[in-house]
Amino acid sequence: MLKVLVTGAAGLLGGEVCARLVANGHRVTGLVHRNRDIRANDGSDVAIETLAGDVSQPHFGWSEADFARIAQTHDLLIHCAATVRFDLTDEEYDAVNVAGTRHAIALAEAGGMALLHVSTAYACGRRDGPIAEEDPLPETGFANGYEASKAAGERLVRASALDWAIARPSIVVGASDTGAIRQFDTTYAAFKLIAEGRVRHMPARPSASLDFVPIDHVARGIVELAERMEAARGGTYHLVSAQPLAVADFTASIGAYPHFHEPELVPPESFDAAMLPALERRLFRRVARLYASYFQRDPHFGDDNFRAVTGLACPVTGSDYMRRLIDYCIAAGFLAEPDAQRTSG
Repeated sequence: MLKVLVTGAAGLLGGEVCARLVANGHRVTGLVHRNRDIRANDGSDVAIETLAGDVSQPHFGWSEADFARIAQTHDLLIHCAATVRFDLTDEEYDAVNVAGTRHAIALAEAGGMALLHVSTAYACGRRDGPIAEEDPLPETGFANGYEASKAAGERLVRASALDWAIARPSIVVGASDTGAIRQFDTTYAAFKLIAEGRVRHMPARPSASLDFVPIDHVARGIVELAERMEAARGGTYHLVSAQPLAVADFTASIGAYPHFHEPELVPPESFDAAMLPALERRLFRRVARLYASYFQRDPHFGDDNFRAVTGLACPVTGSDYMRRLIDYCIAAGFLAEPDAQRTSG
């Protein structure tokens, strides 16, 4: 049995990781900030001890005595806490994703804990083609401040004297079998605008692809790495589909639903947001623009090291999986039902 402290425990991924750790018999403590409800992806409550803290603060805002006690009573720190928004300032990213990682390292060092750090596969920056888990981190060339801050956090982990491992999910979406997702944020916001025809044009390259990975694969992979830290230490692990979906196939999956709109994919060099209709222009600049770079890249993330340590491979994704994701969005009321869409149109 491991004694595990999970930061970001109330988040989408953190909650599912906590649920799976508990199911495997581990003693889990969840670090929470504003939201204290820890839930699995299916919405069920996860009954664990919680601690209030702020990763952006030294010692997470705790007293010296509490900091030392907590550090010394856990074996492993899984650092899930991060901001995943794409519209923040460099200072905001630095406070949570970089300083937060620095403070997590300090906690692990204080108690001799191992550290499993959750980053992102897109810490590779704007690279295309094969991307191996052991490839060096780029210093520049990131699509946004989020990617840059996650790469900076990784550098801190690598420079530490801890027993560490780095887990890198790609674009985390709904469960592989049902498409279910507990909360619709990040990528889903752009998905909704596109599907419901409020953003009808996206700058995209014909060769671009998206690596959508089911949340169950990511959470299971993190738990498997946690349970195999001796074998995993010092390694970087891609928790990805390894089955990138062509952007054209993604948009065609949306267009396969008669009441949704398949967006027009415009070559980036020809795209001018200023020429869009007024409402679409505002929505593109406010939301869709933040995700546009992912429609112009073609990374192929290898996960050989992850498979070797855990024995896991991602369930099959592709067009059938996209349909499950879309069907769940409709069933949950996130996307419009066919009749509702026709009525509103």
